Amino acid sequence: MTSPASSRPGTSAGSTPADATPADAAPADATPAGATLAKAAPAGPSPLGEARPATRLGGAVWLALAVVYVVWGSTYLAIRIAVETMPSFLSAAARFLTAGLLLAGYLLVRQGPAGLKVSGRQLASAALVGVLLLTGGNGLVVLGETSVPSGLAALLVAAVPLWMVVLTAFGGERPKAAELAGVLLGLVGLGVLSAPAIGGSVEPLGVVLIIGATLLWAVGSFASKKVPMPGNVLAASAYQMLAGGLFDLMIGLVRGEQSGLDLGAVSGRSWLALGYLVLFGSLLAFTAYAWLLRSAPLTLVATYAYVNPVVAVLLGWLILAEPLTGPTLAGGGIVVAAVCLVVSVSRRPGRPAKETSARR
Repeated sequence: MTSPASSRPGTSAGSTPADATPADAAPADATPAGATLAKAAPAGPSPLGEARPATRLGGAVWLALAVVYVVWGSTYLAIRIAVETMPSFLSAAARFLTAGLLLAGYLLVRQGPAGLKVSGRQLASAALVGVLLLTGGNGLVVLGETSVPSGLAALLVAAVPLWMVVLTAFGGERPKAAELAGVLLGLVGLGVLSAPAIGGSVEPLGVVLIIGATLLWAVGSFASKKVPMPGNVLAASAYQMLAGGLFDLMIGLVRGEQSGLDLGAVSGRSWLALGYLVLFGSLLAFTAYAWLLRSAPLTLVATYAYVNPVVAVLLGWLILAEPLTGPTLAGGGIVVAAVCLVVSVSRRPGRPAKETSARR
């Protein structure tokens, strides 16, 4: 979401290349679907940015995971600082349009027009996933963080893998009893995290927006495994960021965020936060996440969802002096425990995989 950031929704997508078959049956993002660590998909990028087969996890996978762990965890803080003096959807639009244009320019310089060449169906699919992830997922997180502390936002976003279990079940794959227990436990955790909103100390609408963002992020990640995406990970990321940024821009204009906008009144730290989100949150971490969806077991990728909140809560406490309240600590602990339960159970061998061929 930053990805989700976020941002996350601080914060991505990508799918198995159009000419390949997913290494794991389940649709992806942080979905606990039944892949095992030994059953690795491609583990190294080709010069064209495409995944290529490998028999084991390489250093590139662990490096990409480290980037997603730390950088996406920090984007919640950066978003919170950016929206101090910037309008939410317009700042998200500036982030993704800038990052998308930079990435597209890089591809043109390195590979020429062929680097961005995709079919009409692949372009439409990338645009759809980009809007779900970066407008619906990340955009709502940005809007929610105008009234919700960054640490609490990250803990709410940790529910994404739980939604993925639900979506996988709707897709025809029966979840294990322990996974269902994890979903129910996670919902309890979300209820505890929402207590400050019910009590009036946190804006209820902000909490609702971020929970909605987690669902849209999960839907976008699920869809990324079901639609014909561009085979080049970098091209797919560029088109997703451009599509998400354009929709963020349209929503910002419809909401009237441009009214009274004075760029001279934007603080220096908000500009620095936006620059960090463009370079690190989008160009680096978003692309790393898109590549991981193709190159690593999905349950391994899922672990970002319970590492990001730890990073975000610590940074929010250290830098913005965000309070570590009882409901935040208790609810966050419950959500993280639920995600750990779901991911650890889904890693166990013996769960049959349903192979789904990607179509071009």
